[in-house]
Amino acid sequence: MSTRLDSLCFDANDPLRLARFWAAALLWEIDDETDEEIDVVPIDGTGFPLVFVPVKEPKTGKNRLHLDLVSESPQHQSEIVDRLITLGAQRVDIGQPIDADHVVLADPEGNEFCVVLRGDFLATTDLLGAIVFEPADPIVGRFWSEAAGWPIVYDQDGDTAIRAPDGRGPFVTFGPPTGARKTGKNRLHLDIAPPADGDQAAEVERLLVLGARRVDIGQGDVPWIVMADPEGNEFCVLTPR
Repeated sequence: MSTRLDSLCFDANDPLRLARFWAAALLWEIDDETDEEIDVVPIDGTGFPLVFVPVKEPKTGKNRLHLDLVSESPQHQSEIVDRLITLGAQRVDIGQPIDADHVVLADPEGNEFCVVLRGDFLATTDLLGAIVFEPADPIVGRFWSEAAGWPIVYDQDGDTAIRAPDGRGPFVTFGPPTGARKTGKNRLHLDIAPPADGDQAAEVERLLVLGARRVDIGQGDVPWIVMADPEGNEFCVLTPR
């Protein structure tokens, strides 16, 4: 077994509230709850949990990573949006066209996400259709394909997508590039982990060769290694598991 995508982490001012929202939104379950993190685990084909960790800093600006939830029809889209608003989401305007076929919402801490209509690209996903890096140069997609061991399944006109080798769970998509500069630490980030018989230090060296770099976000003495991809998006290399 090679390095794998272990989790998608949210920085949260109120981790329990945010975890409860996303568990209800995705119809997943809260599995583990400690002072350090709260895990929301999938009950569909998604191979990794959402992890909510406490931070003091409030969200500022638009996130560079967001989730796409998938609906089956315009009517179903409206039903999902209404359900999410009841759970605590709100509609937000990030400059999307007035006639856009997707609906932009924000969770209770302001993290943007979209409810999209199912198309050919998302034909085989569950409710969680994609984790979206936006904006992103195609080089970021190629980096994450190598980092996580997920093949590139789409690469066209500046947009790239990768997916788990077994073809299950959400896509991770990148692009298109816009030249927008990253400012501040991302509120959402990916964690990857070597296998149980792997080597964390060797994995870090492999990622450095691929174009990552070590970064200091004030993590202090922790067992994971904080790095950034070629566009500065933070991620963590966990201990073997």
